[in-house]
Amino acid sequence: MTSPTPSPAPRRRTGDGPRGARWWREVGWRHAVGLAAVAFAVFPVLFIVSAALNPLGTVASTGLVPRQVGLENFTRLLSGERGPFLRWALNTLVLSVVVSAGQVLCSALAAYAFSRFRFRGRRAGLLFLLIVQMFPQFLAVIAIFAMFSGVGEVVPQLGLNTVLGYGLVLMGGALLQVWLIKGFFDTVPRDLDEAAVLDGASHAQAFFRIILPLVTPILATTGLLAFIGVANEFLIASIFLTDTGSKTLATGLYGILDGDRSNNLGLFAAGAVLFSVPVVVLFQFLQRYITGGLTAGGVKG
Repeated sequence: MTSPTPSPAPRRRTGDGPRGARWWREVGWRHAVGLAAVAFAVFPVLFIVSAALNPLGTVASTGLVPRQVGLENFTRLLSGERGPFLRWALNTLVLSVVVSAGQVLCSALAAYAFSRFRFRGRRAGLLFLLIVQMFPQFLAVIAIFAMFSGVGEVVPQLGLNTVLGYGLVLMGGALLQVWLIKGFFDTVPRDLDEAAVLDGASHAQAFFRIILPLVTPILATTGLLAFIGVANEFLIASIFLTDTGSKTLATGLYGILDGDRSNNLGLFAAGAVLFSVPVVVLFQFLQRYITGGLTAGGVKG
């Protein structure tokens, strides 16, 4: 009686290589890229925090790990020794809140019109908004300066070196979020609008009472982006706001650093750390909406 022939052992596919090499090829390199990205992002944060806590506040004495720790930079900054920091912070917060709310509201209204209505010039209008965003803002600086120089002669409250006038300039970017919000509106069923209209609601009532509560994620996302953009705006502010009391934090802190770049790094870093607190708090509050808002809005209109 002949014994059965043993089946051959399964052959390993060519190119698999050792187990460690396969793990690195499929998963490991992603961890390495992630760690490199985290290190790249954390490095400037650690340097700024170290400079803010360094009592000397100079470039030569600042490293990733502070040799000495103190709050002298924060005390000098809040006392107004080098400028009205609290005034700059108030200007920036008021502008960021008011302008971002206005930009989101205007963008939402325009996005609702582009998403729900069909009218002549709709496609051209969307294309125009897309093309306008491709041009950098400094191309309009000269025109804005000349325009508000004339406006200030008629209405001084809206002229140069006024927070109200600067806020009006920033409202010029009120329609920059239209494409993102429109993509989200396109995912909301039109049956809701039609049902509201059949029940006697106007388009304004359907928009504010039915549609807006459903698109809270995208409103939170665009509001956060607008808030950060207004707070970080520097180019137009540096030309538009030159009086000490009307400056924002971006221009005020730059003036402190520009006065003596070697010895004022600590004050600049302390101001950056203080103003990052409300931005981080706002981000933590709205972060649950960020992923849903960006992914849901990224659809073809």
